[in-house]
Amino acid sequence: MYPTVGDVLALPVMRQGGPHVVAGSDGLDTPVRWVHVAEIAEIAPLLKGGELVLTTGVALPDDDAALARYVDDLAAAGVSGVVVELVRHWHDRLPQALVTAADKHRLPLVTLSRETRYVAVTEAVNGLIVDAQVDELRAAAHVHETFTELTVAGAEPHVVLREVAHLTGHAVVLETLAHEVVAYDAAGTDPAELLADWRTRSRQVRTGERTGYDRASGRLVAIVGARGRDWGRLVLLCGDQPPHRHVVVAERAASALAVHHLLAASGDSLERQAHRDVLTQLLATPSTVTPLAELVARAEALHVPLTGHRLIGAAIRPRLPDLPGPAAAASTGPLLRDLAEATALAARRARVAALVADLDGIGVQVLLALSPRADTDAVLRRLAQEVRQAKHSVPLVLAVGTAVDAPAEAGRSLAEAGHVASAALHRDQHPPAGYHRLDDVRLYGLLHLLSDDDRLDAFARRELGPLLAKDAATGSRLVEALRRFCDHGGNKSAAAAAAHTSRTAYYQQLARIEQALDVSLEDPSSLVSLHVALLIHDVLGAD
Repeated sequence: MYPTVGDVLALPVMRQGGPHVVAGSDGLDTPVRWVHVAEIAEIAPLLKGGELVLTTGVALPDDDAALARYVDDLAAAGVSGVVVELVRHWHDRLPQALVTAADKHRLPLVTLSRETRYVAVTEAVNGLIVDAQVDELRAAAHVHETFTELTVAGAEPHVVLREVAHLTGHAVVLETLAHEVVAYDAAGTDPAELLADWRTRSRQVRTGERTGYDRASGRLVAIVGARGRDWGRLVLLCGDQPPHRHVVVAERAASALAVHHLLAASGDSLERQAHRDVLTQLLATPSTVTPLAELVARAEALHVPLTGHRLIGAAIRPRLPDLPGPAAAASTGPLLRDLAEATALAARRARVAALVADLDGIGVQVLLALSPRADTDAVLRRLAQEVRQAKHSVPLVLAVGTAVDAPAEAGRSLAEAGHVASAALHRDQHPPAGYHRLDDVRLYGLLHLLSDDDRLDAFARRELGPLLAKDAATGSRLVEALRRFCDHGGNKSAAAAAAHTSRTAYYQQLARIEQALDVSLEDPSSLVSLHVALLIHDVLGAD
């Protein structure tokens, strides 16, 4: 808000006096709160600090000790600097004692070689200060209006941080009290560099106040929380001592974030939202994905290292009854949020770093980061056990993808886990290990992986079309009869028994199937084709 000593010396009214800095040059960026003309040596007790003292020196002593004491007193009073006119008392240069004392305190000491109208200087500088104060008030009003609107609207954290970066020009990060980064705005800087080794660096920042500046790290920190429950910190990377308006921005932003947290208490936590964002980007196609280096840094800031670890995608699906759309959404939303939190807790108990989020609305997606020395099967078994114990009342399917070593391959493992889970969800299987792999779902799992290929649908329609049409037209259950026949490997007696139908009636059904499809069920290739077509029909119906 205030001009610096250097700003004052650059004013035309000062430059006419021929200013020359003779001591304390590294203090030229000191703010000037006011300009004070003082022609007595005992002026220090009358000052409040921040003043730029103007003097002709006529009342100053020539004794070295007195001059040193004069500067010591001014420095103790917190003045911004001293300007001495070399016209009436001293003419060529200032006494060395004065210069030495100013250098000791890093107090700017400036001489004017020509007579200068100090009243003009005070008018110019004090006018500059008043203008700056007015600008500061306008800026504060703008900040107040901006964050009031964001608070009333319950703005999302990324919107709040974007406004903070816009108003201050600095990168800003929202972290939990455990120093996990849940949102950030890099303000045009490199996000990977911003987030690199974030947890270690952030743990060293302590201000002792709800809003405070840590000079060693150049960070302005505001505690985020409400009703006595603090849960995060807003960190502004400002480098130098921030102006007051930046402090106001940080405090108002922290308030807006606290209100949003209260309003969103029934939804996902900020941690889950941050995990979801990274998982979504890892699953995205290369043309839309965030730069890999940034994703790695973001995951690291969430305490999940993606480099130097074995990465395994996992998917957890609850077995739920079929409900109509609105009813399903109302029942599954809270369940999946609870399942995501339970899975995150299970991962911590299993001592494995993991990104966990409700990603697709039908289950929970997980990316595990295991140490290369870890026993993968043991970790997965323990994780499956912990998740099922936490949600013992809900039957669950847990599936995992192939382990990969590179972050660029993580999306493939995640996608594979999702396909395996979808396949296993519709198969009555209980793997001994407690989780499914692609090997466990075999052909059904492969068909799930290929379910987006239109040629599968075309094949199933060619093989089963007439039979499906006959069932739809007459109410017969020939497709079900064919399914039992395929499931029992072509054993008519076993299939009839499983269908609780007499052999004669069941054989008649098989004859009608052969007639409708114009195939022989005794032909092994026909039986295989029809069985695959039935599996495709199930897969596409499940998807």
